[in-house]
Amino acid sequence: MELNKILPLLVDGTLETLYMTIVSTLCAYVLGIPIGVLLYSTDKKSITSCKPVNAVLGLIVNMVRSVPFIILLVAILPLTRLIVGTSIGSTASIVPLVIAAAPFVGRMVESSLKEVDNGVIEAAQAMGSSPFQIIYKVLLPEAAPSMIVGATITITTILGYSAMAGFVGGGGLGAVAINYGYYRYQTDIMLVTVVLLVVIVQIFQWIGMKTAAKKDKRVID
Repeated sequence: MELNKILPLLVDGTLETLYMTIVSTLCAYVLGIPIGVLLYSTDKKSITSCKPVNAVLGLIVNMVRSVPFIILLVAILPLTRLIVGTSIGSTASIVPLVIAAAPFVGRMVESSLKEVDNGVIEAAQAMGSSPFQIIYKVLLPEAAPSMIVGATITITTILGYSAMAGFVGGGGLGAVAINYGYYRYQTDIMLVTVVLLVVIVQIFQWIGMKTAAKKDKRVID
């Protein structure tokens, strides 16, 4: 394929991939942070321990996480149509991406919160802080560097999922690789899309690590 024809496809595919990845990550964190906080706070020996809530929520999270993304993508097509009015295109792909990523984010947030030193929590409790104040003013700020690292992992995972969405008309670089590289046996297009995906991952990784280092009070320049 001529350069003047493939270049617009690659540019559009890159922009669609960035759109799907960034919007899906933001939406996944809007849902995932409360899930992670609830998983942490209801765990045994936590600030508001509630075993039944923790068990049910943990089961739901694990069930969603155990479903391969490509199967989830197809299984929720009716829900996708209901929410956005279509099951194809980059916007439609955001729905399964968020559903797949939110439980993953929840576990990442829970893990980050568990890394916070218990001494900090005990000090806040000794000063009479409520559970909400401990979560909002102590746990989340203290866990911020770890959560940013987790966000970097999450955004690269979602980027990989977005490429899979190309199999069912999801748009982005995945669709370009499949429709032009795989189905038309154009290996050069396939390789270019792979290189672009690797570059995007490296950029997100660099931004995430730099941001986490700036937020981490333990890091001394």
